Amino acid sequence: MTNPYNVLGVPPGATDEEVKKAYRQLSRKYHPDANVNNPNKAQAEEKFKEIQQAYQQIVREREQGFSDYDYNGSSGPGSSGFGGFGGFGGFGGFDGYGRARASQAYSETDVHMQAVRNFISNRRYQEAIRLLSEISPKNAQWYYFSALANSGLGNNVTAKQHATMAAQMEPDNLQYRQLVAQLDRGESWYRGMGETYG
Repeated sequence: MTNPYNVLGVPPGATDEEVKKAYRQLSRKYHPDANVNNPNKAQAEEKFKEIQQAYQQIVREREQGFSDYDYNGSSGPGSSGFGGFGGFGGFGGFDGYGRARASQAYSETDVHMQAVRNFISNRRYQEAIRLLSEISPKNAQWYYFSALANSGLGNNVTAKQHATMAAQMEPDNLQYRQLVAQLDRGESWYRGMGETYG
């Protein structure tokens, strides 16, 4: 397993802010848009994906309170003792089982979806749509992100269709339903303005 801290160039004891800062700097450096004329464009894109994956791994491990890898040379379930579970250390069997289940790496689709999320939050909607076009199969999250990106580009019909699709695929997801309602309000506002001004 690749040490995600080595990929980002920070020690395992780095603060969340230090990890985030390193991630942002490296993402900017290796981002495909920053390497358009680079003869090593393909390598830069691979490095960009590796950086995304390393950051996601660190975030996931910190949110769950333990690591799949102790970053001191031994890997695998239970390799770093019970430290990650704090007070739950007495449940040795649970420790190994929990680590085995949590050690699944993020898929390439997960990494791409994170990149899409980053593009949208930075208002780089065209890049988000380009990357979405490479992702398959299309799940509810895909349609939600597509709706956001299309809305940002002013493609309101497509945005509404995709938001509706996301909400239909996951009817219990409040975020998806709120986006549909927001796009409906925008549509009625435009229709009202059109009637006012003929």
